[in-house]
Amino acid sequence: MKPSDEGYAGKKILVLGLARSGVAVARLLHRLGAEVTVNDRKPRREAPEAEALEKAGIQVVLGGHPEDLIHREWDLLVKNPGIPYQVPLIREAETLGIPVVTEVEIAWQLTEAPMIGITGSNGKTTTTSLVGRMLDRGKIPARVAGNIGMALSEVAPGMGEEEWLVSELSSFQLKGTLQFRPRIGALLNLFPAHLDYHGSMKDYLDSKKKLFVNQQPGDIALLNKDSGVCRELAREMKGEVWWFSRQEEVERGVMVKEGWVTARLPVGEEFPLLPASQVRLPGVHMENALAASAISLAAGCPADALREELRSFTGVEHRLEFVATIDGVQYYNDSKATNGKAATSAMESFTEPIILIAGGLDRGVDFRELVPVFQKRLKGIVTYGEAGDVLLKRAKEAGVPLRERAEEITEAVARASRLAAAGDVVLLSPACASWDLYTSFEERGSMFKQAVHNL
Repeated sequence: MKPSDEGYAGKKILVLGLARSGVAVARLLHRLGAEVTVNDRKPRREAPEAEALEKAGIQVVLGGHPEDLIHREWDLLVKNPGIPYQVPLIREAETLGIPVVTEVEIAWQLTEAPMIGITGSNGKTTTTSLVGRMLDRGKIPARVAGNIGMALSEVAPGMGEEEWLVSELSSFQLKGTLQFRPRIGALLNLFPAHLDYHGSMKDYLDSKKKLFVNQQPGDIALLNKDSGVCRELAREMKGEVWWFSRQEEVERGVMVKEGWVTARLPVGEEFPLLPASQVRLPGVHMENALAASAISLAAGCPADALREELRSFTGVEHRLEFVATIDGVQYYNDSKATNGKAATSAMESFTEPIILIAGGLDRGVDFRELVPVFQKRLKGIVTYGEAGDVLLKRAKEAGVPLRERAEEITEAVARASRLAAAGDVVLLSPACASWDLYTSFEERGSMFKQAVHNL
């Protein structure tokens, strides 16, 4: 049973983190009558949101975490997803029995809209965006929120049961859920990632599984049949299991069959959607197209809307985004590839010789898994940032003939353009987070695009 709006009146709630979602959930809980305090390590000069929150009657504590911040009087702690659970104040809250959640839990509790939750190590943004476009084209009422667009708690409370709330969800967000139950939950894939945050692959997997733990018969769990992890998880599902697959036939869901994207529904109906060759998404992103199609069909979207969108959708910004062709060289921005698996998927999407630009935050990853794809796909590599040296070392082991080191993205683009010849692809697919030099993968991708246009 979801709490009513009145369930938060008079509650003492601590919101940790003054990012977009933190500001949104603080305002929402305050409107519902809670006594809200927001805490952030940022100094006041870096927190322009603080003044407006204080004027609304929300207490804001900045510049660090006071020693007496965590105490038994808190009824709830809502934390920014990026704050690790290992930090002392989170551990102290859990020791005191204070529930610790992320904004996802609050948004779900306070909306009448059925939710679609999409997670995975790679492909979340592309799939979520495509689902939103398919539902819109099919005239199915829906809103996309969360990591894409507005915060969930900004839009969820005003939505009705006739609308779908489509959300991209990270393991960080899901770990902080308790009763969260999406009507449709989709796990696209699972590879080792964010282990510095989770501490172990088990915790990472357990966090992803929270998408499904509260589902009941009548809900839908969509899984990747080409993934061994997903096939194992299917045994634990309480909801109806749907599949997507590039390689195998599925009992219900969407697959590639005899060169066609084909749907098979639970009632036994099977029908082709379109030739796989007509799907505009490049390379391995065919999986995202299949997953989005299955989700949209499960949400009641007409097949014609799926066909039209699959023929027109070319992807999202910073995810295998075509930038320009200059002197016969194609430039692609895949800044959102923040791990080795995502970078591998990008490289395997091309048959042309690749000059790869890679690097970024050093998380202690050795990148040995990249050596085989470097051997098969790369003509050259330009590395940059903290992890640049180890990536250059792996490229040397792989026998990549052209190898250079740069300090940052603009220099890397210039060097890559000199290494490339007509018919080549210059691909930014960093395999690393951006935070050593840039505030986000978006900033990094925008710098790459600007550098390309300045060639």
